[in-house]
Parts: sequence; structure tokens; C-alpha cells
Amino acid sequence: MKQYVLAGMIVIGVFAVTTVQAQVLSKPTGPVILTVTGNISNTNTDQNTAEFDRGMLMNLEVIEQKTVTPWSEGVDLYRGPLLRSVMSAVGAQTATLSMTALNDYSAIVPKKDGDDYNVILAMDMNGKVMSVRDKGPIFLLYPFSDNPSLNNEVIHNRSVWQIKSINVE
Repeated sequence: MKQYVLAGMIVIGVFAVTTVQAQVLSKPTGPVILTVTGNISNTNTDQNTAEFDRGMLMNLEVIEQKTVTPWSEGVDLYRGPLLRSVMSAVGAQTATLSMTALNDYSAIVPKKDGDDYNVILAMDMNGKVMSVRDKGPIFLLYPFSDNPSLNNEVIHNRSVWQIKSINVE
């Protein structure tokens, strides 16, 4: 009986060790639209960064979100991966994210925002791919309509559009 218990403990120990190891992040096959740097454990470049093309991001946990934003008229339907899904894919280790746009505007976003709310990296709006002209290719979108308390200046400033990179600090 002791042998079976010991064998079971060894199997459980091996399983536990293998599940803690870093996930393999595939390399992008299309144009890179997002680079994640900093305190991450899952990378796919020689520079210890994670690069994503559109397909990679859309293969993560994606949701649709109907909401009104301060920058649009009426309700729009947005689609994209959950921020927490992207952070999980890269093995984000810390609590602060620095979002940087194509024009180098940046904002500090607590990782907790993505854990507490369905914050998405919106890539589609009303069924169409978001262009740079329309806040794309990636827009950090909070669920304003579902959580009216998020409709404030602090959150508005965190809602970066035309995102090119995220640094996990």
C-alpha cells in the first residue's frame, strides 16, 4: 500500500512541476500588431518579448461588448481578447501595465482592472476591423455601459487606443 501512495505522490509531484513551467507561445505568422515586454515568463522572441499578430490575439479568450464610450456616438459593438487572457498568455508577473500607443502616448493601467472587469483589447467595432483612423488596431476598452462607475476621467485616461505595446512593470 505504501508503494502505491509513494508512486501516486511522485506522479502528482511531476505533474505539479510541469504545470508551473512556462507555456510555449507560438511565433506570429502575420504582421506584429502588439509587443509585450517586461516581467513576463512566456516569450516568443530572442529579446524575451512576446509578439502577437491579429490571429494570435483573436485565438485567446475573445468576447463581444456593447457599450457607449465618451469618444463615440451611441452604442457600438466591440470585439477582442480579454486583457486578463493576454496577460495570462504572456505569464505577466506584476501588477502594473504601461500601455503605449502608436503616437507614444502612454498610460499606466493596474493589471487588477483586467481581473476585476471585462476589459478588452478591442480589435473590431460593429463587425469591422478597427483601422488606425478608428482607434485601431487595438483599443483598451472598459465596459462603461455595464459599470457606470468606470465612466470617469481616470479610466478615460487609461483607455488607450492605437496600442502598439504593453510593458509589464
